Amino acid sequence: MPFAETTLRDEYAAAVERVAGRTLDALRDGGGTAALADPANPDTTTRRPLLAAARVLGVNLFAPQLLAGSGPDDATAALLAEARRALPAPAPATEEAALVIGWQDWATVRILAATPHGGTAAVTAPPPAPPGPATAGWQTWSVRMAQLSALALPGLDGPVHDAARANTLDLARGTVRAMLRRDPTTAVRLARWLGWARADGRPVRLEIEPVLDRIGFIGDGTARSELELAIARRLLNGASR
Repeated sequence: MPFAETTLRDEYAAAVERVAGRTLDALRDGGGTAALADPANPDTTTRRPLLAAARVLGVNLFAPQLLAGSGPDDATAALLAEARRALPAPAPATEEAALVIGWQDWATVRILAATPHGGTAAVTAPPPAPPGPATAGWQTWSVRMAQLSALALPGLDGPVHDAARANTLDLARGTVRAMLRRDPTTAVRLARWLGWARADGRPVRLEIEPVLDRIGFIGDGTARSELELAIARRLLNGASR
């Protein structure tokens, strides 16, 4: 791999960490704005990495506000809308990847539509629901749900959420399996869905708090993983719905 490409990839990865860290700080502060962009200096060389980070994190950027029961802030909505214009979603390599990207984009457009930055993008019907555990098997289905963890937020609802409501036992199985496989990233994303389901009044078949405590000890320590962990805890502690 050329050195320049490696440097650019590292720069983008560092930007994702910075933006995730600021979003995490806003969540811990009780739902404030993450102040992701510098409005006095919009054209610096750091702009594109910032947009790339916003594109990667997507609707998670609004987690501090949505979990506090308020609407998305204007500055973050403007940034995410710009990121979507500047960086279209990559062409998916598989049908499964297309489904994940489709659902992530649907969630982002749905939240942006409630802001002045929704533009002309209409909130279309949800993409097809991923095959459920009865069809795909609970292992495969739980991995797919982990990839869609950004949807586990107040203000979003659809077939993916219906599947989470109906299959909390399989979410619990997937969480335990991920822990046994020493995969805390998948585990925390599934635990986030369990937190969402419990906040929705569903039995979750697993004591989630000890799982989250364990993930806090063995996780990779990145800001992105810490954000997932904080969202899961916030859902368990009673997010506004």
